Amino acid sequence: MALKATIFKAELRIADMDRNYYQDHALTIARHPSETDERMMVRVLAFALHADGALAFGKGLGADDEPDLWQKDLTGAIEVWIDVGQPDEKRVRRACGRAAQVFIYAYGGRVVETWWDRARGGLEHVSNLRVMKLSSTSSQAAARLAERTMRLDCTIQDGQIWLADATHTVEVDLAPMNEP
Repeated sequence: MALKATIFKAELRIADMDRNYYQDHALTIARHPSETDERMMVRVLAFALHADGALAFGKGLGADDEPDLWQKDLTGAIEVWIDVGQPDEKRVRRACGRAAQVFIYAYGGRVVETWWDRARGGLEHVSNLRVMKLSSTSSQAAARLAERTMRLDCTIQDGQIWLADATHTVEVDLAPMNEP
């Protein structure tokens, strides 16, 4: 018998002073059986960083042809493609060909450096790709905020990012790995 996705609900309040974006979002997040809390919370963080009324979660781990998050225009063209983790170089290049902007939020400690060293040669000249590294301290702390029903606040100001619930605040350490 195949395992089903676990459904998480999040009330996400975003105060992004860098983009002048202040909005509340009611998110329904399907967590694949093989997905960790850490990966799911990186997806939530990526949503907060790119929040828009048209931004939506993709099918995630269960689909090779969809990202973790994406934003389409009214014609169906992909404006923003967002993946988390360390996607394979071929997948990233295919995404860069399909979307106006592609963002990768890599996490996982030292394996991120190894992944980027292998992928860099084929991806460093892609102009619509932005690769960001999330520190393992930040991603693991964010994972501890995961609950089936969450109320989260995300504050972004002057490039600083904080993710918080009622009792804990995580300062997110995010660094660029490439220059578009």
